[in-house]
Amino acid sequence: MARVDHIEDVLVHLHTGQWFGWSDSKNKVYENLVIHGGQEKPTKEFLESELASRQSEHDAQEYARNRKAEYPSIEECVHAILDDQLDDLQGKRQAVKAKYPK
Repeated sequence: MARVDHIEDVLVHLHTGQWFGWSDSKNKVYENLVIHGGQEKPTKEFLESELASRQSEHDAQEYARNRKAEYPSIEECVHAILDDQLDDLQGKRQAVKAKYPK
């Protein structure tokens, strides 16, 4: 999941379809937000709060994404088991955990 960086990233997940647009597509600020159909326009405070919350949640899970990318693969694990090299495997896992602590 990519980090959200703009209120538009929040808006696209609130409702389905093309329910909003911008009066100036080169200047996507709250004041230029246009609502189509019967949807209610979210408040600027709500959008900013939701954006900050999603950014915080994403950042908090960064260590998990980094760990997953560097952990030994399934193939490496199978080879370590078959070759009786579990200590080496544990060493690699511990190194990744130390590099990316919770």
